[in-house]
Amino acid sequence: MSPIPAAVPTTPRASRREILGWAMFDFANQAYTLLIITVVFGELFTTVIVGDRGDGYRLANFLWSLALAISYLLVVVTGPLCGAVMDYQAAKKRFLFASYLATVATTAMLFFVEPGYVVLGLVLIVLSNYAYSMGESFIAAFLPDLGPPEDLGKISGFGWALGYVGGLFAAGFTLIVLGEATAENFERIRWVGPFAAGFFLVTAIPTFLWVKERGTPQPPGKPYREIALERVSTTLHELRRFRDLGTFLVSLLFSMAGVYIIIAFAFIYGAQVIGWDESVRNIMFIIVQITAAAGALGFGFIQDRIGTKLTYLITLSLWVAAILAIWATPELTAWLNARLGLDWQAQHLFLVVGCLAGLSLGSSQSASRALVGLFSPSRKAAEFFGFWGLANKLAGVIGIIGLGLLQSLVGLQASILLCAGLFVVAILVCLFVNQARGQRAAHDWEARNGDRAAQAGQPGPY
Repeated sequence: MSPIPAAVPTTPRASRREILGWAMFDFANQAYTLLIITVVFGELFTTVIVGDRGDGYRLANFLWSLALAISYLLVVVTGPLCGAVMDYQAAKKRFLFASYLATVATTAMLFFVEPGYVVLGLVLIVLSNYAYSMGESFIAAFLPDLGPPEDLGKISGFGWALGYVGGLFAAGFTLIVLGEATAENFERIRWVGPFAAGFFLVTAIPTFLWVKERGTPQPPGKPYREIALERVSTTLHELRRFRDLGTFLVSLLFSMAGVYIIIAFAFIYGAQVIGWDESVRNIMFIIVQITAAAGALGFGFIQDRIGTKLTYLITLSLWVAAILAIWATPELTAWLNARLGLDWQAQHLFLVVGCLAGLSLGSSQSASRALVGLFSPSRKAAEFFGFWGLANKLAGVIGIIGLGLLQSLVGLQASILLCAGLFVVAILVCLFVNQARGQRAAHDWEARNGDRAAQAGQPGPY
């Protein structure tokens, strides 16, 4: 890790209360990710609301892919523009609050999606996932202000880990009170939307009480749309000075395409390919949350010692192993039973695979967020994290639509191998990223523009 130039004083570490408040947003929004996208509502939508129409759920899986892809495409279009306005007006908190309220409202309305109400379900998933995804980028933009570069890995890892703890709380209530995602249990499980919305609404309150809005608003002078377009155009032009950030975002595009596929289809895969029982599905709930929290927290400390780039590459290698294990679970179970005289079921071996996938999930996302923070000048943090969000959601569009089309041709099990290929490409691209050089580019930009601002007697150009 390169030393920070003397011209740019290192960012002081924020108070423990502010860091906890920032991390509580991860704690709160995990209820949406887990209960709506990954596990309960995704399975409910494909198997009950749309159902098997004699095609092995291929239409249902494609419609689920389509809804998520549209929401991510909306983020791709609007994310960088919102980031530019947020930086210019020092309005990260206001944008975050708007996305939070929109997520809560549209998620609660999922209660009204009944079997056969396919269009309503699609619309509400598009709206709620769009609002949630925008909030992900907005909360990430606060990260560079929370501490010096050497602490960002731990802080980011703490946020992801606390998020998975939140997922455990949300999953526990769902398992005990709401039950399984079946047509017979529909009148109870339909409350998953209002519960996820209420959980998010209440537990995110510390974020808005404790996290500070730093920066000085600039006088508008012209319409925000023009300001945003000018800033995004300037940033795209300046990305050649941040070539390591640009290269990393390409790697992130491929890796997150794989991650979004797993988030959207892992439990659907368990229901349709593995054919697991409700008890095994419930155990997987818990296993993934615990291992993901352990991966995010553990690798958060590791990356501050061995470097964020190396940590990211290690987590991608874990992903490749996990995907191959997911694909091979049915055949591997049959082979082990034949060779060793066992009587295992594929669903039980799938639990072991879930540990590896969970460990990869938390650690890879934490490392990617921290690396963008290291490569971002503080005056462009929201804007650069807007591009981080853009890469994430463009990845979601590519990955989920790609899998949706592929599984409609060859089935879900074979198409899951697409993820392994995506992670391999991400590894190869990331080999060209130089972490020290990327950090120096961010510090040099900060020093150069900070000096200009001081000479002009202004808070700093945007």
